[in-house]
Amino acid sequence: MALKSAMAVTGGILVLFLIAHMYGNLNVFAGQEAFDSYSHHLRELGEPMLPHGGFLWIMRVVLLVSIIVHAYAAAVLAIRANRARPVRYQARKRVQRSYASYTMRWGGVLIALFAIFHILHLTTNHIHPGGAFDSPYERLVAGFQPEFFYVTLFYILSVIAVGFHLRHGIWSALTTLGANKASRERPLNIIATVLALVITIGFLLTPLSVTFGLVE
Repeated sequence: MALKSAMAVTGGILVLFLIAHMYGNLNVFAGQEAFDSYSHHLRELGEPMLPHGGFLWIMRVVLLVSIIVHAYAAAVLAIRANRARPVRYQARKRVQRSYASYTMRWGGVLIALFAIFHILHLTTNHIHPGGAFDSPYERLVAGFQPEFFYVTLFYILSVIAVGFHLRHGIWSALTTLGANKASRERPLNIIATVLALVITIGFLLTPLSVTFGLVE
């Protein structure tokens, strides 16, 4: 139960981060000045009590710890579930196994790889398919140009994987925290699905708008 609770709590932290990150990305539609200003102000949060960029480092540490705990708990629970399975059936029953549940493991691997690429691309500027710009806005817009369709495609597939992961993860978290009762099954299903869709669509809007010339 402790591991499931750890997964639920760390998952909640990651969902909150995704919502905040999605909001930040949508600032790209307000233009370069607004987007760059938003990125700059993130580094000034907490000053003068915190040093320049201090808030971001605290957030990064919290996220890293959450990811490690979340992945560890998921791995241990998966191993325990496999060991607890007495005999492998010739025909596995998958009636109650949703597609989101089935893809959680490999979706998690894809998300982890994407997170590394995303940081190297748009945060540290070590990978710069469109050019190593100092401006976060220019870096983002340059990286999703049509000639770098493979970057956009990787981003799209990864965000869809995040959506599936969220759909199942939110449902599992609510179940773990005791909110999943028979009378609440439909509302919780709707909440999990809507929240996953909103975050998925919100993240896809930016790269697709750049690729199709809606943001320049």
